[in-house]
Amino acid sequence: MAIEILMPSLSPGMEEGKLAKWLVQEGAEVSAGDIIAEIETDKATLEFEAHQSGVLARLIVPAGTDGVAVGTPLAVMAGDEDGEMEAGPAETPEPHSTSPARQPAAVTASPGRDNAATAEQAAMESANAPRIFMSPLARRLAREAGLDPAGLSGTGPRGRILRADVEAALTPDKHADARPAGGSHAADREDTGPVSSPADDDMVLKVFEEGSFRRVPHDSMRKTIARRLTLAKTTIPHFYLTVNCEIDTLLELRGRLNAAAPIKSAAETSEPAYRISVNDMVVKALASALAAVPNANASWTESEMLIHEHADIAVAVALDGGLITPVVRRAEQKAISVISNEIRELARRARNKELRPEEYQGGTTAVSNLGMYGISEFSAIINPPHGTILAIGEAVQKPVVKNGAIVPATIMRVTLSADHRAVDGALGAQLLAAFRNGIENPLSLLV
Repeated sequence: MAIEILMPSLSPGMEEGKLAKWLVQEGAEVSAGDIIAEIETDKATLEFEAHQSGVLARLIVPAGTDGVAVGTPLAVMAGDEDGEMEAGPAETPEPHSTSPARQPAAVTASPGRDNAATAEQAAMESANAPRIFMSPLARRLAREAGLDPAGLSGTGPRGRILRADVEAALTPDKHADARPAGGSHAADREDTGPVSSPADDDMVLKVFEEGSFRRVPHDSMRKTIARRLTLAKTTIPHFYLTVNCEIDTLLELRGRLNAAAPIKSAAETSEPAYRISVNDMVVKALASALAAVPNANASWTESEMLIHEHADIAVAVALDGGLITPVVRRAEQKAISVISNEIRELARRARNKELRPEEYQGGTTAVSNLGMYGISEFSAIINPPHGTILAIGEAVQKPVVKNGAIVPATIMRVTLSADHRAVDGALGAQLLAAFRNGIENPLSLLV
């Protein structure tokens, strides 16, 4: 039986990806586990593995095609019992079109051969039938309204359910039947196409003289960042708390710990086993604070509050054209040296687009540090489903009053952004106070 190989969803919220490269040719025999293609998401480049044996009868999407929607057929696999299939001319799908899954996907995807479990899960998700395609906004509105997506009729490309379809189900439009099948209003496309409408683009372009700028098309990372941050700022009621932390004792302890670091191995390298940074100690202090104030380690959902058992802390890593937030899991249980090496390795692999999806998905909170750029203070945007994020500013020497005398001290300003649905002001203040206590009494972080 011929089976369509579909573009899988490799991360929550993923709507499209880039088919970077085919590693096998049309007509080639493929065994289960063979890597047949590479897929680029906004976060990483993943190897695409065949989930079953057969003949790759037809390549539908050419290599290098960007904006391939989840669920779009990429190729056709003929099972061993089918023998050779005649390969017709390949048709390039619309970059933003979405195709419902009609057959089980025949491949899995992973950043390496050791990630078959994650890849297999992605393929199994593609195999679930019937599959309902909805825009993220439409899905959220349907969930909030208690609507069953199976009972909704989609007017988007290939039956995709859009925001207007959910709104029409809640408030029937007498003119709804007059809309052509597959058509949609411009507002319906706000989360499936460009971040701004063509009219908005035209208004912006009119402001500037032709030839005074260059156009840089949005890549998948930029579009994902735009959608997620717009969603975060428009749906999460942020509030902010700022505190000054004196870090002279922390800097002294950091220096002593690094000076005492053993050499990794004389045979391998002369590098120390760890090089602790201020940011590493910030992550540990936040983890300890969440352990001390567990109700602040929360995520909001429409039906209930999620109070997390562990401090899984995402750390913002700047990339060319964007950023990524790999997660340090169970940071409250790890030594600072372990956290330091883990962050360093995650950041290295993030810049090389080698992270596995489970290494940057999830988390319960995040840390964003712009102090190295001389930024004294800023407010970070919460990354849903997190309930908080900590923004770290530059550490500078300032005069402070102690016991009636003016003395110098190194001060670091820290701002907590919190989701007011999950964290009240007093609870956020308790969390920030616990964090400050750990920073100013860093020996407590070693216990």
